[in-house]
Amino acid sequence: MSINVTQTFFPPIEEYQSQIQRIWDNRWLTNRGALVLELEEKLKAHLAIPNITITNNGTIPLQIALKIVGGKGEIITTPFSYVATMAAIIWEDCKPIFVDIDEDHWTIDESKIESAITPNTTAILATHVFGNPCNVNVIESIAKKHNLKVIYDAAHAFGVKYFDKSIFEFGDISTCSFHATKLFHTGEGGAIICKDTDLNHKLYYSHNFGHNGPLAFWGLGINGKISELQAAMGLAVFPYISDILSSREQVVKAYDSNLDFSKIKKIKIREGTEWNYSYYPVIFKNEEILLKVQTALNNESIFPRRYFYPSLNTIDYANGSEMPISESIASKVLCLPLYAELPIVEVERIVKIINSIL
Repeated sequence: MSINVTQTFFPPIEEYQSQIQRIWDNRWLTNRGALVLELEEKLKAHLAIPNITITNNGTIPLQIALKIVGGKGEIITTPFSYVATMAAIIWEDCKPIFVDIDEDHWTIDESKIESAITPNTTAILATHVFGNPCNVNVIESIAKKHNLKVIYDAAHAFGVKYFDKSIFEFGDISTCSFHATKLFHTGEGGAIICKDTDLNHKLYYSHNFGHNGPLAFWGLGINGKISELQAAMGLAVFPYISDILSSREQVVKAYDSNLDFSKIKKIKIREGTEWNYSYYPVIFKNEEILLKVQTALNNESIFPRRYFYPSLNTIDYANGSEMPISESIASKVLCLPLYAELPIVEVERIVKIINSIL
C-alpha cells in the first residue's frame, strides 16, 4: 500500500450515515440548514471564537475578504504559501507585493513589511505557515500605524493557540480550510472568522449572494455556502479532533526522535504556540539531496510532497521580484507523510531511508 504525504480521516461510516439520515429527515440539502448551523456552533465553542461562517471551500473566504478590504490595491503578502493565497489576490484585481520570509519560522518577515508599504497598499495578507503563527503582534502594530487591514491565511492553523488565544483571534479576518487533507475537514470546505461585528456582517452576507432575507439584499455577494452533506462530514469528524491531534503528535515525536538533524533542518515553532501538528516539513542541504531522498522514498511507494514549491514570486503571472530566502527554502523543503493513522513502524521505515541517503 502507498504512503502519501497525507491521508483523509474517515469517521466510522455509521456515524456519517446517521448525520446523512438527518438530512433526509429534514428534506434540506443546502442554504444553511440545521447541520451547518450546528457545526458552526460546535466550532465556535471548540475554538473559543465569537463567530464563524463556514464556506464551501478554503479559497472563497480569501476572495471575499479581499473583495471587501482589498480595494483593488496593493496587498503585502508572503511568497511562501500555497498558490491560492496569491491567486486570490490577483483574482480580485489586487496586486501582490511580496515580502520575504523569516529564515527560522518561514512566515512573512515582519521586519521587512514596513519598507514595502506604499500609498496604494490596502492590506496585509500573511500565512500562518504549516500552522506556525506569524509575528502577529508586530504585524498588528504596523497595520494600525498605516491604517491597513490584516487578513491571515490560516488554512493550516485549525486549533492552533498563541499565548493561550485562538490564532483566529488575531488580525481583522482569518480564513481556514476544511479540505479533506486537513486535520479537521468537511470533505471540501473552509471558514471565515472575524471578531468585528460590522465587518463580520459584510463577510457573512457576501458568502450568500448578499441576501437580506429572500427578497432584499445588503449588498454584492457570491455563492460561498457549504451544503448539508459537507456539514454532515464535519459533524462526524468533530468528535475525533482530540484523537486526531494526539495521533499526529505521536508521528511528529517519532520523526523528531529518529531523523538525523545534523544534516537537515526543521521549522522553528514560534514561542508561545500550541501547535497542531499539521505538517512535517524538513529542509535539506540542497535540492540535489532532496531529489535523491524523494526518489528513494518513491521507489518504496512513499510519496512526500515538495510543499511549498515553487516560491510564489517566481510564477509567471505573479510578476514578483527576487525573494532569496523563500526561493532557497522552497527549493529544499519536503513535507514528510503525516496523518493520524500512519503507523509508527512506517515512520521508522521512512526515517531509515532518509537517514541512509543523508
